Amino acid sequence: MKGRTAAESVNLPRPAVRLLEQWLAHSALLRASVPPGERQHLWLRVKGPGTDQVCRGAPDRHRSQDWVRRHQVRAGDGGLLKIRQDRIRTTHLAMRDNSAWWGSRRAAIDPNHTPQVEGDHYLSEPTPAQRQLVDTVIADAQHDLLRRAHPPAVLTDAGVATLAAGYPQLIASLGLDGEVIAELMDGQRDVFSAACADQLSGLHGPKGKPCPARPWVCLLCPLAIFAPRHAGNLLRLRGFFTRQWQAMPAAQYMAVFGPYATRLDEVLSRYDPAVLTAAAKAAGAAGDLQIPLRPEERSL
Repeated sequence: MKGRTAAESVNLPRPAVRLLEQWLAHSALLRASVPPGERQHLWLRVKGPGTDQVCRGAPDRHRSQDWVRRHQVRAGDGGLLKIRQDRIRTTHLAMRDNSAWWGSRRAAIDPNHTPQVEGDHYLSEPTPAQRQLVDTVIADAQHDLLRRAHPPAVLTDAGVATLAAGYPQLIASLGLDGEVIAELMDGQRDVFSAACADQLSGLHGPKGKPCPARPWVCLLCPLAIFAPRHAGNLLRLRGFFTRQWQAMPAAQYMAVFGPYATRLDEVLSRYDPAVLTAAAKAAGAAGDLQIPLRPEERSL
């Protein structure tokens, strides 16, 4: 018994005594067939299948692999199973201690199990509510990808006729009437970077309440319509992205602002160069002061 001194080992614990009793009962038939001088040995075994030669002690180190080859015991990769006898110990439960899992790329899976065993025996089937929640997350992600792929609605002329002729699919999908289109052209539905077709639609917040999205989120919103009067704010937003690029690590910047910066370049490429030149002169170098930012979002 591990961890016991010589004096303590005189009195074996009950599980050890029970194990010895079971072994003596199991090997009684073999002990009856050996010479009297060898019956006092504790560990007796037959040397091999089909033989009557009795040996003492543990089998040689290759006996386990012979048994594996004879019975064709396969591992998870299809090859023969390799039995490591140094791992078959009474400390097996200690090996399963999950405190050693930290930092492992398979931290969510028991390292004593293959992924196939985990999937076959330990992964639970989701409930209908959980499955519905997962489907909702997948649908939202797909809708987000579709919104990013939708071309931006950039007007070259602030007129109702231009919107009606150039973007009939946008008018049909949003259900815009003449009054709403007139408000979009007049600037009554303007946010910072675009004109919003419906600020109460709830694309980025609860339905029926004003949209709480940040100024750059409108760049990927299908409700956004970009008119020539928004060129100045779009240039200010591009300057904000440039300052954030200089202050943030590249990976963090691409995760937070990457899609919006790409869409901003696409929107500005659709503007007339003369409009951008005039907007750049009017915008000046005001920094972040003219952008509706939170205190923690402003550049230092």
